[in-house]
Amino acid sequence: MRRLSQRLLLACSITVLFFYSTFAQQAATAPAKVPLPKAFLDSLTRQTFDFFWDLAGKDNGQQPDRWPSESFSSIAATGFGLTSYIVGVERKFITREQAAARVLTTLKFMQGLPKGEAPSGVAGYKGFFYHFLDMKTGLRYQQVELSTIDTGLLMAGILTVQSYFDGPDATEKQIRDIADALYLGVEWDWAMNGKDVMSMGWHPEHGFIDANWKGYNEAMILYILALGSPTHSIPAASWKTWTDSYQWAKYQGQEFVNFGPLFGHQYSHMFIDFKGISDPYMKTKGIDYFENSRRATYANRAYCALNPGGYVGYDKTSWGLTACDGPGNDKKSNPNVSFEGYNARGASQFYLRDDGTIAPTAVGGSLAFAPEICIPTLVEMKKRHGTKLYDKYGFKDAYNMSITYADGTQGWYDKDYLGIDQGPILIQLENWRTRIIWTTMKKNKYIREGLKKAGFTGGWLEQP
Repeated sequence: MRRLSQRLLLACSITVLFFYSTFAQQAATAPAKVPLPKAFLDSLTRQTFDFFWDLAGKDNGQQPDRWPSESFSSIAATGFGLTSYIVGVERKFITREQAAARVLTTLKFMQGLPKGEAPSGVAGYKGFFYHFLDMKTGLRYQQVELSTIDTGLLMAGILTVQSYFDGPDATEKQIRDIADALYLGVEWDWAMNGKDVMSMGWHPEHGFIDANWKGYNEAMILYILALGSPTHSIPAASWKTWTDSYQWAKYQGQEFVNFGPLFGHQYSHMFIDFKGISDPYMKTKGIDYFENSRRATYANRAYCALNPGGYVGYDKTSWGLTACDGPGNDKKSNPNVSFEGYNARGASQFYLRDDGTIAPTAVGGSLAFAPEICIPTLVEMKKRHGTKLYDKYGFKDAYNMSITYADGTQGWYDKDYLGIDQGPILIQLENWRTRIIWTTMKKNKYIREGLKKAGFTGGWLEQP
């Protein structure tokens, strides 16, 4: 619950280097042929994929919010999990038939869950799902909100598999049909709550949350999904209302639409290739959202390298501020320093939250934008911290080297992997290498319609 409230508050308030210097330019034309540490990236892909493949509920396909700590299911992580299976097929970790069977199990389970306005015994309402669900029953976990953004991320995954599994056999046809039913059933217009911007969520106990999706953040995908719906679409003017609240500023030598934690610059880009297409707002700035995220990544790195807080371990290959776990809930943490638990860390002109905690997902999720700085950092993280940070399922969620315990031990390392932080690493790495998720989603008629209704033009969107 603390994690949820912090997320809502955030959205409201708001020569190794030489070796990699050619990555950005080459990746745009032939990402699979760029010189890179192939063995490391292959293992990172495989181990991160295994998180989703191994840990999904065998009878329902739900993804855990975290592991190895016992947890509920995160619907956003389930959306990322569905998308991860495509990576597994393309990398030949699993067969297409295995992936299709798992996807169908997941979608049939989600479709069959009870729904309604009751406070318990249901999984969702008006086509939306509750933020967290019980891993076994799929029913609402405690009193979490009916989440618009997390439903959006789930639906993004659902539409991705809908477009990927385009074969004639019965399983793949069922996937497409159920995906259609789930997406078309989401009442995005209801979630606007009579306003020009969408509500963050709803509780059966007291109605809509007193917070709306305004300003640049991860909700770009949410609005595009809502605009593209043929059954419950929202007004085209909603996009302009949302972009009118953007905060454009120069920070750490970069001019861009500011948002502190890097996840806000990554989540929508996991599914949509924004390179070469622009909406009216970005046309006035002369860039696209891909370039905006690249600049945000560089600014995040520059802040950490400058290290105004004087934290241990920050440098040009040890950086990355985003929403993640932290040492604040560890009773052994240094009592003389204020360390936070799960929180949205980040740095921008209008937002700063930094307690020395670095998250590998901040770097991995930006790999598609700036591989020339992200890949050396990931390599160095693994080399410097070893199995304390990089183990069975790739990178653990976070670490903080500014802690010295009473026994002389230096540094805090998270024990958990988080589903919503594993997803960006896996998906963005594969988007950079093969563009497979981007290519798949370019075929989806709902995504294309949403982008066009928002005013995007140019590039691949002009092609059939």
